[in-house]
Amino acid sequence: MVHETKLELLLPLVLKDETKMEEEELLLGQKVWIQTEVGVQGPKDQRSGQSMDEGGETTKEQQEGRECQGEESDEDWDTDLELGDQEEADALMEKMNYRKTCERLHVAPASRFLENMQKSDLSMKHYGLGPQGTKALAVSLVTNTSIRRVNLRDNWMEGMGGAAIAKMLQKNCYITEVDLSDNNLRDFGARAISNMLKVNNTLVSLHLSGNHFTDQSAENLVPALISNTTLQHLDLSCNALGDHAGQTLGNYLSENMGLRSLCLAWNCFRGRGAVTLANGLGGNVYLRSVDLSNNDFGKEGAVALGQALKDNDVLEELNVSNNRIPPEGAIHLAMGLKENKTIRFLNVGRNPIQNIGCSKILQSLQENPDSSIETLDFSDITVNEDFEDLYTAVKKTFSALRVKHGGTIGPLRKAKSWKVLE
Repeated sequence: MVHETKLELLLPLVLKDETKMEEEELLLGQKVWIQTEVGVQGPKDQRSGQSMDEGGETTKEQQEGRECQGEESDEDWDTDLELGDQEEADALMEKMNYRKTCERLHVAPASRFLENMQKSDLSMKHYGLGPQGTKALAVSLVTNTSIRRVNLRDNWMEGMGGAAIAKMLQKNCYITEVDLSDNNLRDFGARAISNMLKVNNTLVSLHLSGNHFTDQSAENLVPALISNTTLQHLDLSCNALGDHAGQTLGNYLSENMGLRSLCLAWNCFRGRGAVTLANGLGGNVYLRSVDLSNNDFGKEGAVALGQALKDNDVLEELNVSNNRIPPEGAIHLAMGLKENKTIRFLNVGRNPIQNIGCSKILQSLQENPDSSIETLDFSDITVNEDFEDLYTAVKKTFSALRVKHGGTIGPLRKAKSWKVLE
């Protein structure tokens, strides 16, 4: 079939094991389809109810009589019917092609996909597609013009399945959001996604969490991210990105011209990698939200983040919770907040910054009347009554300020319950 031949050219790796017998079956299927379509619609004289002359055309007298009576011609009302018939035919053809691809790859067709082919959202998370099932899905999505958002989280598609999706996204210009998290894509999948990002100009959001990406994956992804200016939201959390990846990504951040939000939580950034990453953040002029939680920035990384807060004048949300930041690191963060005018949300919870670190950060607001802070998160960090008094004073200037902490230690050293100060 012409349509399936097009798919084969677009994804040769997916359909490389075809046989001549299968091609003959496809040709036969095309003939059956044409016959079925003619049988449903019937010849034009049967649809219109017109009498035909020997040449198969409406007589001149009949046509003139219909026009005098104000009747519509066949072309006026057949057009609407043909459009509806064509849409149904296209949908049916799309399902036929998907089933045929599944047959070739020896996988069962996914009923959820068949039911949602013509909708804008396709959610198939935890569906168990595997590499072959993902390939079959990718073939059908190449020419799909309805689906805009695709969620394929946790389908264990592995590198080969991820490569098929990446190949599809090189051709499909309608899909804008994709979630490929928890699919064990590894470095092979990262390379395929990198090649896709270099040519795709419609994807806006991409989730790649939990795919066992390493520093090599970052080496592959960063050049593509630099050249791609349409991607706005990227999630690389829960991978194995280390110091080298931190340096690679840090250098990229200073050149980024597209991303608005970046999630790098639950990786292995520390030491020089954390410092370079923070330095890159300081030079970025596009990012609005960054999540660096659950890494290992420590004191050195916090010092660099403090400087980044001084230099950056666009960032609005920063999460550095659970990063082993000590009180000295919190003091440097506070120094950055004294000059920052854009941060609205700062999360430094679950760090050993103690009461002194929390107080220094809160006190920095008193010295920065231009601060935009709305929320300070000190979750799981206990404070004392002096902090409470300081908060009351700061609240007079920042009436909308909201502070979370892990409870207050009173004069008897007894921690009160966790609370939110508003």
